[in-house]
Amino acid sequence: MKLTDVKNEALVKWVEKIAKQTTPDDIYVCDGSKQEYDTLMQQAVDSGLAIKLNESKKPNCFLFHSDPSDVARVEKRTFIASKTEEDAGPTNNWIDPKELRKTLDDLAKGCMKGRTMYVIPFSMGPVGSPLSKIGVEITDSPYVVCNMHIMTRVGTKILDLIGKDGSFVPCFHSVGKPLQNGESDNGVWPCAPMEDKYIAHFPETREIWSYGSGYGGNALLGKKCLALRIASVLARDEGWLAEHMLILKITSPEGEVKYITAAFPSACGKTNLAMLIPTIKGWKVETVGDDIAWMRFGKDGRLYAINPEAGFFGVAPGTSSISNRNALIAASKNTIFTNVALTEDKDIWWEGIGYDAPGKLIDWKGNEWVQDKNDKSQAPAAHPNSRFTAPASQCPSIAPEWEDPNGVPVSAILFGGRRPSTIPLVHMARDWNHGVFLGSIVGSEVTAAALDVKAGTIRRDPFAMLPFCGYNMGEYFKHWIEIGKHEGAKLPKIFYVNWFRKTKDGKWLWPGYGDNSRVLKWVFECCDGKAKTVDTPIGIMPALDAIERPEGVSEEDMKELLAVDKEGWLREVKDIRENHYPKFGSHLPKELSACLDELEKNLSK
Repeated sequence: MKLTDVKNEALVKWVEKIAKQTTPDDIYVCDGSKQEYDTLMQQAVDSGLAIKLNESKKPNCFLFHSDPSDVARVEKRTFIASKTEEDAGPTNNWIDPKELRKTLDDLAKGCMKGRTMYVIPFSMGPVGSPLSKIGVEITDSPYVVCNMHIMTRVGTKILDLIGKDGSFVPCFHSVGKPLQNGESDNGVWPCAPMEDKYIAHFPETREIWSYGSGYGGNALLGKKCLALRIASVLARDEGWLAEHMLILKITSPEGEVKYITAAFPSACGKTNLAMLIPTIKGWKVETVGDDIAWMRFGKDGRLYAINPEAGFFGVAPGTSSISNRNALIAASKNTIFTNVALTEDKDIWWEGIGYDAPGKLIDWKGNEWVQDKNDKSQAPAAHPNSRFTAPASQCPSIAPEWEDPNGVPVSAILFGGRRPSTIPLVHMARDWNHGVFLGSIVGSEVTAAALDVKAGTIRRDPFAMLPFCGYNMGEYFKHWIEIGKHEGAKLPKIFYVNWFRKTKDGKWLWPGYGDNSRVLKWVFECCDGKAKTVDTPIGIMPALDAIERPEGVSEEDMKELLAVDKEGWLREVKDIRENHYPKFGSHLPKELSACLDELEKNLSK
């Protein structure tokens, strides 16, 4: 499709302006068709950037290996360019927007030389839904186009929707590696050096500029950039919530349905929970979304959620038939794999897939790799943050309502993190403000998804939004408090869960995975006022016999999982009071300070 076919004047002017600046060899407007996807992917194969996988094992699947410097989100190169540093807040990297625009303008000059500029019109959320938002991404990466085909709704139907004068979020992306006459990438992943990588957001003008990285959320600008950083600002201004949350549909044996959202930092079992297979007889869990939830109030006062994405961008290592069979099935065809290992018969493999490496592999760096179980220091064959991009429609657990334009009514919100001690298996907030408090103190072990933070340490990640909130997080807390004051609101109940408790000798206390359905059952019962509960200093908790114990979990284990570790919680209070809350200064809502005081008082009784 050509630019002359586009009717929206603002879009045409923007594309022409960028083209003049970046000087691509050609401009192509994406139509979202299968033919378009197949053509671009074949070009990637022909150029040596992609490998077509074994058609009998992984039909229509492809493997890419990125540059070793371009493997994850780069938080230190991610910026919120609001008018003032205070607007960005203490948890974001801020640069003056005028200064940043000058830097980006200089970098963009001629940056698409030798490449095609692709214009991707896309919808976050079902096309035409009142809860959806429209974006247009300019990119010089066919890899990005193909991933956006899977992760969003791309095509001419989006152009029809915005018509001649409809609005959209402009998203600029370039790999930052122009080609000279006759030059090609020679099968090498194109990107810029680390110091030239910028993932920049302009909240006031609702713009995104990404330069120098071709990977994941740095380049697929509908995902974290639009759906969270920009959408969180839109949600604040328009009175809704844009959250880093999965959405589940749970059906009881009696046929009663409830929808639950959950926010966990990366590598805390979020995708596994989203596609959970229950171990409790008669209960059914279905997937509405695995990563992002947009929630608005309906006429009945309830919060209704949509999943703005159309695909899964899942972490591959650790995904197996035991941990997440549904994810493996979803990624068994029509899927893009990035930075996993390649087998001799052109299938894929990664650590934790559930079986040993089948012979000699090509690792994610392109080197031969043979598994040596005796060598504990052996580098992994697949990068710890390697990914699969798979259509959500292929997931066996996908709920029929996953594309309902009106969204689904939310009964409960879960927060959680990877914590080996202190935090119990589950507890419920006493009220909305207490729930916001629980969200504000979320902490977890750091993972490989964040490139520039040391793995294994614990950091606070409020609402699992630390890298994704587009404005001052203290004001974000206030927005959550204000949501609770909505006239006629019938608010979800809020819970804090932790599947990752360990004994002192490092053994798991809770088996997790499908057995987490036992905790969800208690959550379900709490929403109906039918659960067995006890009041504790930290909130409402299950009675000892309220959650059916899985095989291998003793009564003593259950007591430890549901115990209130007063000393541990007092250390939490001290850390929150001295190291966490002071960051937000005068922007911290007084309601949260009051909750912290109340917690300390309860623990000291």
